Amino acid sequence: MTIKTIIVDDEKLAIQGLQLRLEKFEDVEIIDTCSNGREAIRKIKTLRPDLVFLDIQMPGFDGFGVVQGVMDIEPPLFVFVTAFQEHAIRAFQANALHYLMKPVDEDKLADVIERVRQRMTEKRGADEAEKLMNVLAEVAPEAAEELQDGAADGSDRFEKLLNVKDQGKIFRVEVESIEHIEAAGDYMCIYTGDNSLILRETMKDLERRLDPRKFQRVHRSTIVNLDQVRQVKPHTNGECFLVLSSGAEVKVSRSYRDVVARFVH
Repeated sequence: MTIKTIIVDDEKLAIQGLQLRLEKFEDVEIIDTCSNGREAIRKIKTLRPDLVFLDIQMPGFDGFGVVQGVMDIEPPLFVFVTAFQEHAIRAFQANALHYLMKPVDEDKLADVIERVRQRMTEKRGADEAEKLMNVLAEVAPEAAEELQDGAADGSDRFEKLLNVKDQGKIFRVEVESIEHIEAAGDYMCIYTGDNSLILRETMKDLERRLDPRKFQRVHRSTIVNLDQVRQVKPHTNGECFLVLSSGAEVKVSRSYRDVVARFVH
C-alpha cells in the first residue's frame, strides 16, 4: 500500500524539511508539492492524493479554504501543519486527521503516518467488502443474504485490543478491561480500574474503534464501558453518576441521559 502524498506550504524550507522527515517511511510517496492554496486545490482534484500535509497560514487561500475547495470530490486525509496552537481546534472542526506543530517532531510524525495507514486499511477493507457483496448479490443472492445476516451485529470490526504507547513503552490493553476513557486536550486517558494510560488520539477516532453497544459517551469528554457499570446514582438537574467496578464515579450529563435509560427497568 502506497500513501500518495502532497505537501502544501508557502515556505520552501518547510517543504524541504518535511520531505526529509518523510523519506524514512517507505510507503509514503510524495507526488507533488504546492506553495499556495489555489495551486493545492487544483492539484488535489487532479492527482487525487491519499494524504495532504497542509500549512494553515498562506497568502490567498489558507489551509481551511483548501479543505472547503475540494469538498466536491472525495477528499484526501488532511494533516494540518501549523506554528500556532490556536489553530488546532479549527483543524479538527475541518475534519483533519490530525495537526502537527512546527517544527515537526519526528515521533509525532511517525504517529500520524501510522494513523494514516490504519485509516487507509479500514477504508480499503470496506471498499473491497462492498465490491464483493455487489458481485455476490448478482451471482449468488442467497449467499450474499447469509453474509449480510452474519455480519449484522458488526462486532468483528471493532477493536479487541488497543496498543497504547505511554512513557516510551507499548502496552496492549484488552478493550473489555477498560472502565472509562476521558479526553484531556489532544490525549485520551484510558482507565482500567487499577491502571491508567495516555493515548494520543481524538475522541471521535477512538469512538469509531470501539463497539457502541458496550462503549457509550456519557459526557462530551467521557466514554464509559457499560459492562463496568455497577450502580446509577441520581444527581441534581437531571444529571447522575455511574459507579463503576473499581468504585470510580463518572458523571452523566443531561445530554446523555438516554444512556442511563438502559439501566432503569
